[in-house]
Amino acid sequence: MRASERLPFKDESDPIFSLPEGAEAGEWDTLLWQGWHSFVRGEQPGWMRRSILQSWQRSQQRAIDPHTFIYTSPPADELKAILAHNAELIVVARNVMENLLAYNPDGHINLTDAQGVTLHFCGADMTPIGSILSEEVLGTNCTARCLIEQRLVYVLSGENWKIDLRKRHYQCAAAPIRDAGGQLLGVLTLTATPDNFNAHTLGTVQAAAEAVGQQLMLRSLLAEQQSILETLNEGVIVCDRHGRIKTLNRYARQIFSGLDPQAGPIDVLLQPQGGSLLTMPFCNDRELQFMPDGVQPLSCLISLMPAPDGGRVLSLRENQRIRAITRQVMGVSASYTFEMIRGHAPRVQQAIQKARASSRTDSTVLLSGESGTGKELFAQAIHNASPRHQEPFIALNCGALPRDLVQSELFGYVDGAFTGSRRGGSAGKFELADGGTLFLDEIGEMPLEAQTSLLRVLQESEVVRIGAAHPLKVNVRIIAATHCNLLDAVEKGAFRRDLYYRLNVISLAIPPLRERQEDIPGLVNTFIQALCTRLKRIAPQVSSEAMHCLQAWHWPGNVRELENLVERMVNLCEGLEIGKADLPEEMTQREPLTEAGVLTSLQENERQHVLQVVSEQKGNLRQSAQLLGISRTALYNKLNIWQVDVTALRGK
Repeated sequence: MRASERLPFKDESDPIFSLPEGAEAGEWDTLLWQGWHSFVRGEQPGWMRRSILQSWQRSQQRAIDPHTFIYTSPPADELKAILAHNAELIVVARNVMENLLAYNPDGHINLTDAQGVTLHFCGADMTPIGSILSEEVLGTNCTARCLIEQRLVYVLSGENWKIDLRKRHYQCAAAPIRDAGGQLLGVLTLTATPDNFNAHTLGTVQAAAEAVGQQLMLRSLLAEQQSILETLNEGVIVCDRHGRIKTLNRYARQIFSGLDPQAGPIDVLLQPQGGSLLTMPFCNDRELQFMPDGVQPLSCLISLMPAPDGGRVLSLRENQRIRAITRQVMGVSASYTFEMIRGHAPRVQQAIQKARASSRTDSTVLLSGESGTGKELFAQAIHNASPRHQEPFIALNCGALPRDLVQSELFGYVDGAFTGSRRGGSAGKFELADGGTLFLDEIGEMPLEAQTSLLRVLQESEVVRIGAAHPLKVNVRIIAATHCNLLDAVEKGAFRRDLYYRLNVISLAIPPLRERQEDIPGLVNTFIQALCTRLKRIAPQVSSEAMHCLQAWHWPGNVRELENLVERMVNLCEGLEIGKADLPEEMTQREPLTEAGVLTSLQENERQHVLQVVSEQKGNLRQSAQLLGISRTALYNKLNIWQVDVTALRGK
């Protein structure tokens, strides 16, 4: 049988093929030389592999001289950049290549990038770093075939295009290296003598290339995980079962500044108050205080979970940061400024002037005035004009909270402080307002026991959560507000005298709307413009007759009632003018106030109006207060003063 008949016409992808060994290798080499000469003469030798003939054709078309051989490289600066870009590939492939060389000590292992530039080699010195092995440069060779076909390939010595490569009498196998997405990263090529080259060699090269790709994917995954750890807005600390810290992310390094993970076990370094982290039961969102040496005591919300090796995974967030996030979510901020307060009445201007002066200090301010006069608006303006304007503004309506919840809302509680408490505890309004301003609305409705605790906070500048053993320092400015006469409450024993004097450092009275009638036109037009801008409609005008009625009304709900009425009139008005007919009937049927009008008549008109609304709502105080534009507490107090039997109204 002729040698040509014994040639492996089957390709690398075929399930069964053989490679020449021993003396047969020389015979095949000779035959391949003959095939190449036939090709050069313009013939198509039938025993040659189709992929090799196609590569020879491309080499010939590119006019690559087979008789000259020299390795070419990119310019030095470009090569430096290529090597830097592929630094990780080189590091990972180096160990795999050295292991592969152990099975072929006389051979040569070569690594190129996806463009055929040699990045690294080991074994026989055949291919310098930077050598370009692409088909466009060297013609047919094993690495070039792999770059083009992107699969496992082999090239026998006689199949090379360059004569000098044939003369080496080396056989080659090459396999692609891919990333997680299947993209070609480079090529791993093994060059060996015929005695050390067989079908199993191809499988070894393939496995080596896949190992490089898998290690790259693993490194990428680990780097991604580390990147995630570093970008987390919470601290992550991983320790082994002996307490030795193995992982410490950016957030944890920041809050425990200067912490050396090698200086000792985690309990010694962090000094948790309340037990050892190694023996503590696994938990979620538990509040814990750390007192490491050289660092300020740190209160954190922690989660503790087991690690695979028996250690612990600790995640933690600073309570201070949690409070900041809570404020953002709750939207607790001051939006009003002094420029937004509308009013030219002398008493209003006096109040604004006094409030501006108070904003320059940290002294406690007591705002007094009827419901709806704008006490919170003044409180926000004071905060925004103060040095604390960048800090939180927290508001709490003391009259709207159940008696049993006032203290927990103000001072917070620890985990397990009482039945029904939230796991991990909760910060109170004082902690949330730390550094900023706490606005206590309806302070006169605060229970006596809470008043005692509040007085202590004002004196000591520290709070104790319900169920806690240690106090927390806070820096909070207090602005309080009330619609009732606190001195009367003091005399009746409903309000602590010492707390009253502690709150009443700067007293500021907000006048009711009936005492600033000249401001009503300006307020009405402001409300109309704001509402129509929001509704995207043309703003109607208010007739002089209607405006006269508005100025004559006694406004028991003050500015809040006026704003609600304006919204009602704008929504119900069918034209571009709000007339007298668009007003409530009770406003148009009463005689307008004169300068000689007495206060008693105003009060009686207010009483009649309130009783009419409550009667129409069949004694429903919540709905009545909403219609009147006042709080339920204010309505209840008015009815008590007038000695009105609400039960009788409900029976009508």
